[in-house]
Amino acid sequence: MDHAADAFRTDLMTITRFVLNEQSKFPESRGDFSILLSHIVLGCKFVCAAVNKAGLAKLIGLAGETNGEEQKKLDVLSNEVFVKALVSSGRTCILVSEEDEEAIFVEPSKRGKYCVVFDPLDGSSNIDCGVSIGTIFGIYMLKDGAESRLEDVLQPGKNMLAAGYCMYGSSCTLVLSTGSGVNGFTLDPSLGEFILTHPDIKIPKKGKIYSVNEGNAKNWDGPTAKFVEKCKFPKDGSPAKSLRYIGSMVADVHRTLLLYGGVFLYPADKKSPSGKLRYI
Repeated sequence: MDHAADAFRTDLMTITRFVLNEQSKFPESRGDFSILLSHIVLGCKFVCAAVNKAGLAKLIGLAGETNGEEQKKLDVLSNEVFVKALVSSGRTCILVSEEDEEAIFVEPSKRGKYCVVFDPLDGSSNIDCGVSIGTIFGIYMLKDGAESRLEDVLQPGKNMLAAGYCMYGSSCTLVLSTGSGVNGFTLDPSLGEFILTHPDIKIPKKGKIYSVNEGNAKNWDGPTAKFVEKCKFPKDGSPAKSLRYIGSMVADVHRTLLLYGGVFLYPADKKSPSGKLRYI
């Protein structure tokens, strides 16, 4: 293989090109959905740049408390970035962020027909130690096309038009599904573009790992404890699963999705009867 030639390919599938190709499958489309996705991508690029220079820019540290959690400065910045990017797209009507107590209803002059739910920076407790963190997002359509209501973001997952996450680590990777498969894109710093690097991602049928915080084991219920015990000491003669746990949901899910296969869990326990992960 000519690696030099491969490094300068001219037929790269950028995320913009990919989204436009998908849009072309729907002749009636006016491009609103593509414009919305482009603003989400822009937000991811901005947050990636902020994460990379967080220490130098003094963005590491506490900024307050929301949803019972201490907010980091970078959390607050990331939230502002995505709120402004989504509102300025002119295609959104309701925004629900993990960082805000209340939903944001977009003013009529900038209102569109899409509802976006997101966590601008998942895994923020790991910011100070340089562990991979990420953004999670989901998109719904306004239910009746009229006035937006809170019920519009409380739809079942099957109604979601698109969902994805962007992981900020040794590389910046955006994984996206618009309902027909899952594709992964990696940010090329020299181009400033996300390039398709993991087309048509499939989770391995047989998983090799389990990902859970075993420090909470004493608070688990019986079925959860038995499941984890089975992962470590299978009685059917199969190999034991390996424990891998980062503490950032995006990073843990990404590793399971792309590489080893397996299960990620953060079960409810005595300390957190409803669990700690929130639906978006």
